[in-house]
Amino acid sequence: MQVAILMIHVAIAVALVVLILLQQGKGAEAGAAFGGGASQTVFGSRGSGTFLYRATAFLAVCFFATSLTLAWFASQAGQATPDIGIPDAEVIEQQQNNGAPTLDEASEGMDNTAPVLEESGN
Repeated sequence: MQVAILMIHVAIAVALVVLILLQQGKGAEAGAAFGGGASQTVFGSRGSGTFLYRATAFLAVCFFATSLTLAWFASQAGQATPDIGIPDAEVIEQQQNNGAPTLDEASEGMDNTAPVLEESGN
């Protein structure tokens, strides 16, 4: 379910970028006065302003909804503690009490001194 919503989220994001890039800037109306007629537009005489605005608003609402849904999934996944292989404290104490040597016990019978280099008499 989470993967499907993530794929929809990415598709909506790409569609939003394309729709925003298709829209004309505020200065584009001045260029239309010098030869761009309303009859040449694809979306009718009113232009593409209302269609692109509504499509962008719809996709923005869908983007926020999928964002909130993905955030909810992430918060639910963070609450569940997965079993990552760390044993409980009781298990660790039992292993220590079974007679397994610790670092302190192993070092008593061994010589752990570092070797010293002999200095030459030059």
